[in-house]
Amino acid sequence: MKKIDLACIIDDDPIFVFSAKKIMELADFCNGFLVFGNGEEALNHLRALISSDKELPDVILLDLNMPVMDGWEFLENFIQIKSEKAITIYIVSSSVDPSDINKAKSYDHVNNYIVKPVTIDSLKKVLKNHKA
Repeated sequence: MKKIDLACIIDDDPIFVFSAKKIMELADFCNGFLVFGNGEEALNHLRALISSDKELPDVILLDLNMPVMDGWEFLENFIQIKSEKAITIYIVSSSVDPSDINKAKSYDHVNNYIVKPVTIDSLKKVLKNHKA
């Protein structure tokens, strides 16, 4: 399996971010990370990358419950941005609420819904499904 160049984690929980990065390293998942603590910070940074033609992430792991701008608000705004590169989004949440899972499936830009914690197996599935 070919690993991902750049992965983006959007999550306000520093413990989750730390553990996700460690698991990504163990799974040989990606060459680099972008990490943002809320949707607004991520949206602003990703917009700047798109407008300056800089490297964009291949995959976004998006939490739903965050301060400032939650995952749903990020998603609604992000899908409005025109980009040459297709970025695969995975919702990564502790929520097992069927309404959250069904809502995530209603977005064409969302590839899958991963229930926390992220595991090596869940990352290997992401890699297997990723079109390099």
